[in-house]
Amino acid sequence: MTNPPLIFAQPLPAATPLRAALRKAYRADETDIVDQRLAEADLPPETVDRIAARARDLVQKVRSARLGQGGLDAFLHEYELSSREGVVLMCLAEALLRIPDAETANLLIKDKLADADWRRHLGGSDSLFVNASTWALMLTGRVVSLDQEGQDLAGVLRRLVSRSGEPVIRQAVTQAMRILGRQFVMGRTIDEALERARANEKRGYRYSYDMLGESARTMKDAERYDRSYRAAIAAIGRAAAGRGPIEGPGISVKLSALHPRYEFAQRHRVMDELVPRLVALAQLARDQKIGFTVDAEEAERLDLSLDVIDAVSGDRSLAGWNGFGLAIQGYQKRAVPLVDWLADMARRHNRRLMVRLVKGAYWDSEIKQSQERGLEGYPVFTRKASTDVSYIACAKRLLAEEAAFYPQFATHNAHTVAAILELAGNRRDFEFQRLHGMGEALYEHIVAPGATGHPCRVYAPVGSHEDLLAYLVRRLLENGANTSFVNRIVDEKLPIEEIVGDPVARVRRLSEKPHPRIPLPKDLYGAERQNSAGIDLTDIDRLEPLARAMQRDSAEPWHAAPLI
Repeated sequence: MTNPPLIFAQPLPAATPLRAALRKAYRADETDIVDQRLAEADLPPETVDRIAARARDLVQKVRSARLGQGGLDAFLHEYELSSREGVVLMCLAEALLRIPDAETANLLIKDKLADADWRRHLGGSDSLFVNASTWALMLTGRVVSLDQEGQDLAGVLRRLVSRSGEPVIRQAVTQAMRILGRQFVMGRTIDEALERARANEKRGYRYSYDMLGESARTMKDAERYDRSYRAAIAAIGRAAAGRGPIEGPGISVKLSALHPRYEFAQRHRVMDELVPRLVALAQLARDQKIGFTVDAEEAERLDLSLDVIDAVSGDRSLAGWNGFGLAIQGYQKRAVPLVDWLADMARRHNRRLMVRLVKGAYWDSEIKQSQERGLEGYPVFTRKASTDVSYIACAKRLLAEEAAFYPQFATHNAHTVAAILELAGNRRDFEFQRLHGMGEALYEHIVAPGATGHPCRVYAPVGSHEDLLAYLVRRLLENGANTSFVNRIVDEKLPIEEIVGDPVARVRRLSEKPHPRIPLPKDLYGAERQNSAGIDLTDIDRLEPLARAMQRDSAEPWHAAPLI
């Protein structure tokens, strides 16, 4: 064995101090990182009091208007993930992604829906949407339990549809998911979504359209997504009518949709093949005078995505255009050093980046994958309150770098909204963002005339029912948990003071910064045994010493022979 090990197909660029700090925080000790974020998010007591008062007022207005009792806010409250029916919905949505045929779909429906008690939810909400979804789910559940006789309307419906055969079962499930999907998805096509957005645009809302679809598996998939993005950019440009990337609508793109091997081990292919494709799309967006945002994805792809973003941002053809941007996930331990690195990049390229600050939508998978691989730590915080603290620390950094960033604060949390308004003071050169179908009640008191008058951009997914499910799972996980603000704001049993408390003070009171029920991956099995240890093959700080060790050992002569 004389050839050196091929860990890096091409030499990696030398890390600057800012990039090195970012990499160091990847899976760093959570207590250390949280202590840093607490110091960075700290505010004077009088500021904290003003934020609390504003947040309290926002929650009171939402609850008094009862606007939160409609749409997805009501649905997620009625079917919280801790309930049996909430778990069934999650199982259904996740499993439907992999159903290959009608017979398997029937078996899945029987398994997941038959025993759930949907009827107890009927009439449990004032929302017509919730009750319509409940009827569809209840109908399905009763259809597949033909041995149970009912004395009510559900029994009549059961007997009626039982004569139509199993296709009716699938149709009922599909109808329920379509009712739900209508609330999550802006339109089946970009033209339908643009048409639907017009009324809200007149009320002060802006839009960023996301063409639904998951990672490309083949180059044909990537080419199809590329065509979809190109068509959407052209349609959005026509609707924008020259309003510019801030005032007008924009588009959000996923790098994983544009290349089938968008992964760290294929860095050379990504830089050679994905970067030109992204530059070409950005040029189209520039020509149409619309915003162009690169969505955040899994933590293991961040380092690679920064190389791509740096290359595109520095492309000479895009010089002077300030419509380019990206999303930052506040739940990552690297969020604050990432802001610092981006500010430096913006200065190097003489541009102002549009930066969408989100809390993050892949928390469950980040935790699970780290455990499965036996890695040394998690890339995300294990407590929701720590993410809220990190978000405030990032917001302070974004607002401080006025020349480098046009900040876009994506949140459905009244306390976070109040904190941003307080930190921004009299500044108007920023915007809020929310998901389509969620947070309307809160932002009615931000965008509407007579309110604060700050703009809000709606993240609006576009696609067919078949494309919805993976997105739906993430949204339900992110916002359906009973710790979610979306869920808690409409639960009038919860005291307002409990849901608008200062996250900095809450985290400081904790005896343990990491969540005690989420042990490090190596301690996953407790005292029984240690988890098998893995190497993070997306962490350059771990790969470089491994490469040196392999290089050293490869120089040693090795001989193989039988033991006897």
